[in-house]
Amino acid sequence: MPVIIPIPAFSDNYIWLIHHQGVAIIVDPGDAQPVLQRLSAMNLRLEAILVTHHHHDHIGGVQALIDATSAAVFAPAKEHYAFPYQPVKAGDTLDFPALALSLSVLEVPGHTLGHVAYYGNGMLFCGDTLFGAGCGRLFEGTPAQMHASLQQLAALPGTTAVYCAHEYTEHNLEFALSLQPEHQALLIRQKMTRKLRSQGLPSLPSNLSLELATNPFLRCHEAELAAASGSSSPDPIQVFAAIRELRNHF
Repeated sequence: MPVIIPIPAFSDNYIWLIHHQGVAIIVDPGDAQPVLQRLSAMNLRLEAILVTHHHHDHIGGVQALIDATSAAVFAPAKEHYAFPYQPVKAGDTLDFPALALSLSVLEVPGHTLGHVAYYGNGMLFCGDTLFGAGCGRLFEGTPAQMHASLQQLAALPGTTAVYCAHEYTEHNLEFALSLQPEHQALLIRQKMTRKLRSQGLPSLPSNLSLELATNPFLRCHEAELAAASGSSSPDPIQVFAAIRELRNHF
């Protein structure tokens, strides 16, 4: 199995490095320099770059990495990029034999309209769609689109490891507890997350079972959460929209 390590970037980004037997893949390299340093230190050859969406903190280092390594780039077909890339869409499968890795492409619009995720080998690289105890802002999509995207991810096996692109878990848990202050699973996860962060460790990867138990954006069908959201309707999409708006100002 390939090994996955986070490369911190900017204030709270993670660039995910996947490697096996000297070969590497990078997911969402917003900055090339820390990636090049890690590749050199570990004597890794970069084979591919996976892009989930077009925001600069996810693609800012792509061209420099292409120039330095000639790695192939895979990016959403429904978005446009200045660097050379192979467009990917829902249903595509990317095979990387050198890493014993096969990834399926999922289209998950909401944060951006063309956003994709990569799933395989029990791992999900979901960019800014699903976060630890949260989800991405709706910069381009609608609540209905994002809710559907999250439900698509929630249907994956519970053991799926969730590799999202930002260290937002602790703040997301504070928000979730503002809605349900006595929720035991949230309180337990908050304690675990605070311990990890106090030791300088990432709160990620999460897994889908944990998200289903604690992530309010995956539980919009629950009556208690609907009441806490202030939504005028119990409809899960309207509850999602209400919670997302509350989170925007938290």
